[in-house]
Amino acid sequence: MDVRAYAAPTANAPLAPTTITRRELGPDDITIEIKFAGICHSDIHQGREEWGQGIFPMVPGHEIAGIVSAVGSNVTKFKIGDHAGVGCFVDSCRECANCKSGNDHYCLGHSTATYNGMEKDLVTPTYGGYSTHIVIDENYALHIPENLSLAEAAPLLCAGITTYSPLKRWKVGPGTRVGIVGLGGLGHMGVKLAHAMGAEVTLISHSPGKEQDALRLGADHFLLSTDKEAWKKARYSFDFILNTVSVNLNVDRYLSLLGLYGTLCMVGVPTEPLSVQSNSLLGSQKSLAGSGIGSIRETQEMLDFCGEHNLGADIEVIAIQDVNEAWDRVVASDIRYRFVIDIESLNA
Repeated sequence: MDVRAYAAPTANAPLAPTTITRRELGPDDITIEIKFAGICHSDIHQGREEWGQGIFPMVPGHEIAGIVSAVGSNVTKFKIGDHAGVGCFVDSCRECANCKSGNDHYCLGHSTATYNGMEKDLVTPTYGGYSTHIVIDENYALHIPENLSLAEAAPLLCAGITTYSPLKRWKVGPGTRVGIVGLGGLGHMGVKLAHAMGAEVTLISHSPGKEQDALRLGADHFLLSTDKEAWKKARYSFDFILNTVSVNLNVDRYLSLLGLYGTLCMVGVPTEPLSVQSNSLLGSQKSLAGSGIGSIRETQEMLDFCGEHNLGADIEVIAIQDVNEAWDRVVASDIRYRFVIDIESLNA
């Protein structure tokens, strides 16, 4: 099936209209007519080849929301008309210990990225959600609750699960004191989710202009990172801190905010190595941890949780013809808080 798409023809080149070929619908596959695709900063990193060599032409997009338009003969989990989503990967080896334990996002064999990856044949490149349709094995597709707007649900497939997974892993809930560092695409979902889980939430930011939005999104408190006196008072006052920013933080300074057995978890991806003093961890048996995305099972759990709490992302919907400008605005942090492409604009 030939479908319309937008692609980066080469590294750093502007995205432009193109046509790609999707595989024939197999017995275990579903076809999703894509309605909306979120713009993740990782789209830009890969399209501009900032994380190593990419596969071009590249059709980005791993925050995909749409409607099932066809199902294979063996499909049991979806029917035509269902709201469905695709996240950061579309297959895994299914045989390694991690896949068998339900942690397929940490596949030890061959994990197939939604775009800028290779199918299991190691020959066919994958193309993402900046396109009108995608064909995917039903076991790697997600059900999007009907009460959620598809546009607001699209960013949940990356920004949502990236923050939900560590919050769930470290048992965030009532009585937990949580700090969220940064109020961007990831951070705003971290605030929403931690609040919905019942935690006492503090947004930690270098920008005083983020305070009102943080409180609107569910934060109970705001900590300005440049306020030395407020920082001093906040020492030992957090059980868990989720760092969502991709700049090089003074890790020791943030560890000082944690109380006994506290954890600082990194989901942002700085371009330079971080450093940490051992004494920052030893004093109160603190932990420095990291987290990736989430498994298919956990991503579905996250979507169901968001459906129950009517949680979607704060978005700005754009036509795909404006995608290059949107990429530049993401780099400039000029978005509150996620761009979502209206894929119908591909037909204009």
